[in-house]
Parts: sequence; C-alpha cells; structure tokens
Amino acid sequence: MSAAARHGHHARRDNVPRAVGFMVASTVLFGTMAVCIRLASKQLHPFEIAFFRNLFGFVFTLPLLVRHGWGLLHTNKLPLYLVRSAIGIVGMLAGFWAIVHLPLAQAVALSYSTPIFVTIGAVFVLGEVVRARRWTAVIVGFLGVIVLMHPGADNFHMASLVAVLAAVMSASVAISIKFLSRTEPADAIVIYTTMLWVPMSLVPALFHWTAPTGWTWLWIILAGGLGTTAHMCWTRALALADASLLTPISFLQVLVVGAAGWLLFDERIDRWTAVGAAIIFGSNLYIARREARLARRAVTDPEINPETGGAR
Repeated sequence: MSAAARHGHHARRDNVPRAVGFMVASTVLFGTMAVCIRLASKQLHPFEIAFFRNLFGFVFTLPLLVRHGWGLLHTNKLPLYLVRSAIGIVGMLAGFWAIVHLPLAQAVALSYSTPIFVTIGAVFVLGEVVRARRWTAVIVGFLGVIVLMHPGADNFHMASLVAVLAAVMSASVAISIKFLSRTEPADAIVIYTTMLWVPMSLVPALFHWTAPTGWTWLWIILAGGLGTTAHMCWTRALALADASLLTPISFLQVLVVGAAGWLLFDERIDRWTAVGAAIIFGSNLYIARREARLARRAVTDPEINPETGGAR
C-alpha cells in the first residue's frame, strides 16, 4: 500500500466515531420523522403531509444556500434533477402512505429492501457486473421482503405492496444520484431535490386538502426539519466511513419506530416482521460489505475498473 493510501486509510479510521455519531443521529431522526407522519395523519392525508414535509424541509435547507451562495445552484444537469425528483416524489408518496396504513416497524423494515433493488438496477442501468454471491444476497433479501409482507396471514395488507413500490422508487433515486454526484455537490443535490419536490407534491395534496390545525402544525413542521437534518447527517456519515460499517447502525431505525409504535399506537412487532427484518438485515449487510471490499480493491488494484464495478 502506498504512503498516500495508508494516510487515507488512517484518516478514514480516525473519522469512524464521527461517522457513527452522524449515522445514529440520522437513524433516530428518520425514525422520529416517521412517528410525526403517523401523528399528523390523524388529521391530514399522507399526500398532504408529504407536501408540508417538503415545504418545511426546503426552509431548513436555506442555510445551505446562505453558506454557499447562489453559485451552488449553477448546473447543466437540470433535466436529470427533474427526473430524479419525479421518481423520488413517487417513492415519497408511496412511503408516506405505507407509514400511515401499516404498523410503523413493518413499513420501515420494508423500506430497507432498497439496496436489493439498487443492486438489480446497477446491473441494468449502470452496467455493473454482479457475481453469484451478490445475486444470492439479493434472492435472500427478496425472501425477507416476502416474509415481511405476511403472505397468507390474516394481517396481510395491500399497503405492504405500496411500501415495496416506495423501496423500488428509492432505489431508482439512488442510482440517479450516482450520476449526479459525479459532477454535482452534495448540498446542491439536497437543495434542488427539496425545492423541486415542493410543487411536485403540492399537486396530489390539493386533491385531499384539509387545513392543518392545533398540534398537527407541530408534527408537519417537525417532519420537515427532522427529514432534512437526517438526510444531511446520513450523507456526512457515508462520506466519513464505509457503508459496510454503517449499515448495521441504520437498522436501529426499526427499533426506534417499533418502540414508538408500541408506546404511542399500541402496535406489536409480530414474528413475521421480526424474521423478515432480520433476513433483509443480513442481505443488506452482505451487500454493503461486498461493496466496501470491491471499492477498496478498486483503489489498490489497477486491473479493476471502478466505472464498471470490475470483478463482482
């Protein structure tokens, strides 16, 4: 290993405590946002909650614009931003619908199937080569999704299919971000996406509009602030440490929303949810570790092409 590579390795290792802190914060904040969405749903339709989450989320991104200046918004990738935002809003609406209509732990656990669909999309969209072991992890992950959907059980809910749709859309967004992040700053992606989501989410919200009152205002404002802050913490965590280290921490969100569902909404985590979440966790952990291993090889091995994924 070269001196520069050793220096980068040690610097990254020194950043691990900060990365873990950011990931824990992101996980707790995302989980708390899901609780706020459920609380706001006592009065508002999930599509309207999504609009207010984006509206207040955009307000919370304005300090980034103040910090970087208007030059941050200079881009020649606006069409890609529009496509990424359109896909993302479909995923958000589906995800919010699932949070409102499913037990919180089940809805959040299903959202963790996103890396499975990212792996599939990377093959067909990015041209990456995926070998047998990762395909096996994908198949195992799908089994976890099926278990989480409670097949043949009395408590099977069609909303679980909507949650899977949200995961597929989130995977599409992740792939589009791979394209954008090659040339666009992370903060610009956050601002543009949130800004475009406001009008996009307003249209479906108008069909279900109810004026918020009382405590509902607090829940939708918190949803916006928590969502944006959580996303910032998440991006910073991934910039400081490998996804293979952080993926297990992210599953803390299932425990957070599971506890909140039990305390606030009298929900229980049944065996289907527990087993399905465990299977998806194992699949995600393997995929993340495999990605990290291949990324390290791509840095040190000139025979591996980082653009195509090399030997996967």
